[in-house]
Formats: sequence, C-alpha cells, structure tokens
Amino acid sequence: MPAINPIVLNSLSDLQPALYWLDADPLEPDSHSSLTSEIETDLCIVGAGYTGLWTALLAKERDPKREVVIIEQRETGNGASGRNGGFCNGSLTHGFVNGYTRFADEMVTIEKLGRQNLDAIEETIKKYKIDCDFERNGELRVAVAPWQMAGLKEEAVARNKTGDQVEVLNKEQIRALVKSPIYEGALFDHDGTALVDPARLVWGLEKVCLSLGVKIYENSKVEELIQDGEQIIVKSAYGSIRANKVALATNIYTPLVKSVKKYVIAVYDFQLVTQPLTAEQLESIGWKGREGLSDAGYQFHYYRLTKENEILWGGYDAIYNYAGKVRSEYETRPLTYARLATNFFKTFPQLAGIKFTHGWGGAIDTCSRFSPFWGTDFDGKVAYVLGYTGLGVATTRFGASTMLDLLDGIESEATGLSMVKHKPIPFPPEPFRFLFIRLTQWSITRADKNEGKRNLWLKLLDRLGLGFDS
Repeated sequence: MPAINPIVLNSLSDLQPALYWLDADPLEPDSHSSLTSEIETDLCIVGAGYTGLWTALLAKERDPKREVVIIEQRETGNGASGRNGGFCNGSLTHGFVNGYTRFADEMVTIEKLGRQNLDAIEETIKKYKIDCDFERNGELRVAVAPWQMAGLKEEAVARNKTGDQVEVLNKEQIRALVKSPIYEGALFDHDGTALVDPARLVWGLEKVCLSLGVKIYENSKVEELIQDGEQIIVKSAYGSIRANKVALATNIYTPLVKSVKKYVIAVYDFQLVTQPLTAEQLESIGWKGREGLSDAGYQFHYYRLTKENEILWGGYDAIYNYAGKVRSEYETRPLTYARLATNFFKTFPQLAGIKFTHGWGGAIDTCSRFSPFWGTDFDGKVAYVLGYTGLGVATTRFGASTMLDLLDGIESEATGLSMVKHKPIPFPPEPFRFLFIRLTQWSITRADKNEGKRNLWLKLLDRLGLGFDS
C-alpha cells in the first residue's frame, strides 16, 4: 500500500479496536448457564446466532408444544450475527445478478420468496415489539465508474421482470440524494432493504425465544454428534442433549458434519464507524432518506447511517487466511482500516477532518456460489444451512424456515428450489485453495481497474459456474 495520506492518518488516530454495536448498550441481556447435565428435547439447535434463533422461534410458532433447546459455544450472537453492518436485504442469493447467473429459471420464485421473507421479518419485529431500530428505507447501489452503469441498467430490466420494482438514477439524480463527487448513477431499490441494529436484533430474537419456552445454554461447545437409534446425542464437554432432531446453525465454525467442510471457507470482513456527524456535516452529504448504500464494483463498500448519525463504512477487502483459520487476532487489521478510510474520503471529501471511533472485523462463511446451501445427514435427523457470505441478516430467517421444512419432511415452495436441492462446487484442498483465492482476488482487482473487463482466469471461473464477483 502506498504512503498513507495525512487526512487518513488523522482520522484513525483515536480508533478503538472495538465492536460498535456492543458499546455499553443497556439492552444487552444477561448470560445463560452452561450445559452441565444430560437432558432430552424434541429439537436441539446448535448455534445461537440469527439462524439458530430464527429456527427456534419458527419451530415454536409452528408447534408451541415442541420442546426446543439451543446450545451455543460462546454467547448468543457472538459471531457474525452481532457484528455485521445491519443490512437486512431481501435478496436470498447475495444479490440479484449472482442469483440470476446461477438460478435464472427460478428467480421469479426466489425473488418472491425473498420479498415475503423480508415482510415476515418486519411483521415479527412489530408483533413481538423487538427494539432494533428497524428502518425500511431501501438501498442505493451506486456506480462509482462509468462502466458500472451498463450493468445496473441491465439488472433493473431483469429484476423488474421478476416482480421487483427498482429504478435507475442518473448522475444528477443520485447526487441530489447523496452528495459524492464520484457517483455516476445508481440502482434504487425503494423497499428491498431495511437497516437494523444487528446486536439488538439478536437480543430481541433471544428474548422472544425465551418467552416461547426455548431453553438456551451458552459457553457449551458441541464436540460431536452421535446417532443412537432414532435419536441424536449432542455431546458437549460437561453434558449432552438427546434430541429427536438437530438443526446446525454454526456459520463459519467447524461443521459437525465433516462432509460439509469442503464447501465453506472463512473470509474476514472489516468495518469502521465515524464520530456522529454534525448538522453541518450531514447537510454537506445530503442522505436525508437514510438509505443503505453500496458500490457496484466487483470489490465494493457498503455503508449506512446509524441511529446517532455516525457513518458505518465496511467491505472492499475480503481477507482469506491460509487454511481458513478463524482466530481472534485476525479481527483487527490496520492495513485494511487505512484502505477503508482512504476510500471513505474519496467518496466524501467534504468530511475531511472527521475521525473514526470504532474498527473491527470478523469471519463470514462463504461458498463458491456466495449464497446459502442446505443439507441433511444422520438419516434426515440432522439438517444444516451454511454459506450466507455476509448477507445473512434477512436470509437467515429463510434459511431457518427451509431447514425446518427439511427436518419435518415438509414439501414447500422453498424445498422444491434447485438452490435448496443442490450444493455448491467444493473448494480445492490446500495449498491449491489459497492459490486459487489469491489469483481470483488479484484478477478481480485488475477487472475493477480495467473497466470491468474480466481476464482469462475469471472467464474460466464463469464458465465453470463459480463466477467470483467479490
């Protein structure tokens, strides 16, 4: 990386390597006890993030008499669910283009299910009075280079044919909404994205689950699954759960079904948060609609205003560490913070002088098709869903609902989808995996700098159905 601009250095001088959403929030709940005995239940859920909590909530709504237990290796929402940017996006396929490339014949159904899923999340938040700063203000995907506009226009035509309602904005229109000298246009999805406080959404879902009779055990890492007749034994260090069915909601952590490991890798994503903007600073950037924003490049930023009018700014760098290891020391990366800040001031030069207060990172689970996949094992008594690729705030509810359908033997519109029936292409073993990802990232960087033109390597991946875009 070249020498760091003094404006960038100044902006990072007071940065704390801390998670913004957990900063002295009075709504953070008390911890739960560890599992220290042998118990039985109808449904055991491994993992207390969004997927696990939605699975529990939906299971109890479908059958209030069903006994449901969640077991979590750390604390509720400790992983990606509590540290993301809070973009609650209706897409089930990590963006329309990614889904259309892989499931063109199903996109009318997939987009419809995605809209229904987002509506159901909003209804649940209202029904149970979950305090999570839910704002359904839509999303602006902005072109920051002229070549990106052609793709946005093509996407708008295709999406509107599936029943979505999106609008293409020209340079003058987007700059009237959000004032940035680098914007060339945008795709405006007026209601397909909501913004939430991700930690408060976790805590709200946890509170609902407890009110419905769900039991939660924390700091209880599951060591193995053992089939015993018609039941599955979920074994932890100090206890075990004998369950009729098991739902795995483990995200990037080591899958308890070993055959799944080859499909997912851990990629680290990073975010910054600014000081609260003054009234003058807010006026200088416009953004009165408080929409979620993201770039339209292959490497992209996502950004939003918080409740206190700070700007959360993340993305762009996607860091893969050799062998896909998940370690706490990987969650802080000064080089990436500097790159994020540099691009922030390119987007909003009028905010020169503002400082970043929080910076953090974390692992997200991704697969070769960048969207979730499902499966069952142990004669159908165990189900799993993985591979959200960082766009799981809303998709986890759909993932949980579909996983329950698979466990309960329900043939639904979701379980009939090819994206549910089939798995992604597995990643190669190390060291080929590391080389494969590094070459792909290098090629994507070149494509962004070369008006989106994809080199032979990316064209080969497209032909193989991998199609790495970010």
